[in-house]
Amino acid sequence: MDDEQKSGDSITANIGDVSDSQVAVGKGITQIQEYGPPPTAEDIAQLQQMFDELKAKIDQEVAPEEKEKALERVDELKEAVTAKEPDITTMEYVKNWFGKNVPAMAGSVMDLIVNPVVGKFVAAGGKALAATFQSRFGL
Repeated sequence: MDDEQKSGDSITANIGDVSDSQVAVGKGITQIQEYGPPPTAEDIAQLQQMFDELKAKIDQEVAPEEKEKALERVDELKEAVTAKEPDITTMEYVKNWFGKNVPAMAGSVMDLIVNPVVGKFVAAGGKALAATFQSRFGL
């Protein structure tokens, strides 16, 4: 049988560290990813209120030359949090931007990011995303 080809499929996989993830190799595989419960209407309303309050604080306390940019970063943060899969990289970028450019508001931005309501949005993205969120924000 050395010179003959074997019939059927040949599948090879090399997989590195995939802790808190799912991997499947083969044919006819079905995977199910467990996510946290989706945010409720109350969660969404509470998050909106938190963003409104942050914007009002920026409007009152941030110098005019930084106000427009700061409000743009808040919009980016809101988009990152409410995306189908929350964008942790953007959340971290916004946090860092405030720390560098408007340090007086950095604490308020961080308080919003680590709020349990935001955690619900992140948890809905899955365990791996939640673990990354916790790691990046020291939770």
